[in-house]
Amino acid sequence: MSSTSAQGRNRSTLRHFLDNEASGGVILMAVAVLAMLISNSPLAEGYFQALHIHIGPLSLQHWINDAFMAVFFLLVGLEIKREMLDGQLSSWSRRILPGAAAAGGMLVPALFHVFFNWSDPAALRGWAIPTATDIAFALGVISLFGSRVPASLKIFLAALAIIDDLGAVIVIALFYTADLNILALSGAAVVIGNLLIFNRMGVRALWPYLALGAALWILVFASGVHATMAGVMLALTIPLEATPGRPEADHAASPLHRLEHSLHKPVAFVIVPIFGFANAGVSFTGLSTAVFAEPLTMGVATGLLLGKLIGVLGVVAVLVRLDLADLPANASWGQMTGTAFLCGIGFTMSLFIGLLAFDDPATQENVKIGILLGSVASGILGATFLMLFGRRSKRVRVQP
Repeated sequence: MSSTSAQGRNRSTLRHFLDNEASGGVILMAVAVLAMLISNSPLAEGYFQALHIHIGPLSLQHWINDAFMAVFFLLVGLEIKREMLDGQLSSWSRRILPGAAAAGGMLVPALFHVFFNWSDPAALRGWAIPTATDIAFALGVISLFGSRVPASLKIFLAALAIIDDLGAVIVIALFYTADLNILALSGAAVVIGNLLIFNRMGVRALWPYLALGAALWILVFASGVHATMAGVMLALTIPLEATPGRPEADHAASPLHRLEHSLHKPVAFVIVPIFGFANAGVSFTGLSTAVFAEPLTMGVATGLLLGKLIGVLGVVAVLVRLDLADLPANASWGQMTGTAFLCGIGFTMSLFIGLLAFDDPATQENVKIGILLGSVASGILGATFLMLFGRRSKRVRVQP
């Protein structure tokens, strides 16, 4: 075999890997396991110390959680805007099933957490931790089953996760904001106003938006609102139309699509894995089994495992029974159950909310253990159901 042929095949293999939906989730799983192994090895002290090294005004962990994750939220915002205006969520008929399921999948897990932590006002601050679905993990697992899972179910899961992300963004903005700096907040409002003016003027170059976006991040960081919200605010001002005043123009050439396309691989294969590696490390040294029965741990774990299942599957069942919606085409109830379990994989966003909710390292450890327990159990049960019910069903509606 010639070296040219071998190189071509290697490039094709790499491109296939990078383009595979499951790849981001697989890498995230790998770095999470690596972080846990390192944090329970002789390298643990160096791992935790490195996260607290200061680079300029912030520690390495804060740069990752506040700056790197702002880029993640920028991509989330772009996906939400695109899907709402020109995608799977562009009409109410398309929004009703994943939208209602996402709402149920946020409400019921929060109730589980409240149930276990009712007597502890401090622990109640973490009510939003089990409400999030990790889109990379969930889509990664469901994509491993290929054509055995109908495409409509993957679209449903992606739409639900996007709406779930929108809900998480709103929750973070409303409930996890520190004391506000009115001057910085006013400056951020001025920057957003200028971004909107760019949009209305038909500016289609990306650099003016990104330049103002950097200033927006600094002002939001100083305002007391979590800095990652700057990414979402910036995303909502990026134009979707390729040509001003022509909605029918080719959106693939639009600033939003160009920026979204350029961010997908860096976010999936660099930013999110770095975040996962920096925050998934849990030391099990001296850990007693009692921690698994702690109300905080139980609230997070059961919220993800049972709360997501009941919330998502219950809402879907009600809507289908009332003839208000159909199951995704060619999907069976067994496959829908597996998909509802996958919604309980809450790794990235759950970790992020947990870090916002609690400052105490020991409390954060309990939160991380709860997230890992709930997410791993949800992933295993979801994959098991999809494996058992992998053959497509022709039923799309339950008859009363």
